[in-house]
Amino acid sequence: MRAKREYGACHPGIRMGMFTLRLPFVHYRFEWADYLQGLLMCTVCLAIIPVLTGKLGMSFEIALAIVVLNGTLYLAHVTFGDPVIPGWVTPAIPLLIAYIETFAPGVERIQALISFEMTFGLFCVFLGVTGLARRFVSLIPNAVQSAILLGAGFSAVMLVFKPGEGLKSFDSNPWTITICIGIAFYLLFSEHFKKLRRTNKFMYYLGNLGMMPALALAIFVGPLLGELPWPTYDAGIITHPDFAGLFRDFTFMGNIPFPPLKMFLTGLPMVISSYVVVFGDVIQSQALLDDAQKYRPDEDVDYNPNRSHVIFGARNTIMSVIGPDISMCGPLWAAMQVVVCERFKHGPKAMETINSGAGSFRMGTWTGYFLAPIVSTVKPILGVGLASTMLIQGYVSVRVGVLKSRGFNDLGIAGVAGAILATRGAAWGLGSAIVLTGLIYLSNFRKAYEKEEPIFPCDSPETIAKEVAEAMKENQ
Repeated sequence: MRAKREYGACHPGIRMGMFTLRLPFVHYRFEWADYLQGLLMCTVCLAIIPVLTGKLGMSFEIALAIVVLNGTLYLAHVTFGDPVIPGWVTPAIPLLIAYIETFAPGVERIQALISFEMTFGLFCVFLGVTGLARRFVSLIPNAVQSAILLGAGFSAVMLVFKPGEGLKSFDSNPWTITICIGIAFYLLFSEHFKKLRRTNKFMYYLGNLGMMPALALAIFVGPLLGELPWPTYDAGIITHPDFAGLFRDFTFMGNIPFPPLKMFLTGLPMVISSYVVVFGDVIQSQALLDDAQKYRPDEDVDYNPNRSHVIFGARNTIMSVIGPDISMCGPLWAAMQVVVCERFKHGPKAMETINSGAGSFRMGTWTGYFLAPIVSTVKPILGVGLASTMLIQGYVSVRVGVLKSRGFNDLGIAGVAGAILATRGAAWGLGSAIVLTGLIYLSNFRKAYEKEEPIFPCDSPETIAKEVAEAMKENQ
């Protein structure tokens, strides 16, 4: 019999220190609406496959094994008490691609990825256990944080459009990507569509699907324009991820030597840059759940940033051992967290607990990885999906990066350092941002943390926080 919750209390579970063990059907209700939406949205998770095959030389089946392992670890959040829908560290993906491309393809590149992801994971676990996360980010001047976000945005756009390099998908599918990204931008960012959502129920639900309608359209637009093949289907129902090939050829449990100490040290600027991005997702998780809590006095939503750090840090550490992944393991898929929170607001009949919605959604995406008809349907458009994701991420990162700047000096530093970061990598970008901040604020370094002349007329912290939250809702 499923555990029941007292009015106004935390949802039942088995206490394990900072964690709370919750199992579907035992501690929370299975939500079919969220499960079916997850089944559909697994397409976005599969979009990392072209990067893994192109940058790491993996086969499709080995890359699918990476997605399955990462997707399995997504389930750890709700299972251990973190009521969120986790996702990629999307803004840092183009930065990580640029970083690993400085190493020779093959063994050396895999070692660089393993050393980075292991260091990043252990660093996040350390901050979660000690509770030092907020303190660490507060030590980084706004100009440097802004530079990292702007650099991530520039890198994401360059990844799609750089001739002869990048994803190589825009030159092959220019019309498909142009049409689909145009629709995605309209659904995600258009003020006109936001008005339609408020007055039309169909448009409201269409908007809740994020970029999924644009990806579904690509399945038909690409072949009709002659840029993509139609999906082909085998007789099988179940996919065949190649776990054996993954462990043998892409982990240090197999043929990859354990990375040397030099690689761990070389990756530290990339670790810091990625963490600045991740911390924004943690803050966003708290903001979304706090907002949802106002509508549901029947449940005390228990979100602990330190617990979240330990879980997603452990996920990264584990993936560095069993399947190094360029998408990394982040604390939040913001767009889908918004969708689940909106259903949660409608009361216990709509969603028993925030845990049941988030858990059922991630069970849906996990199931989708194994269904051959779904994977075969979206396989031709995975490159288009990734290109669209990067362009959307570029837009969001630049928008949030600008809002992070506290004045014109910060924005100038961020623009220069961000461009250096996008073209020369995390070490150069982070170093240039620190040097420029030191030179410009030499006489009074405290001003690097304080507000200068306003960039916007309504430059209050509350307004900026609201704008950042709105921008991050569209971030994968």
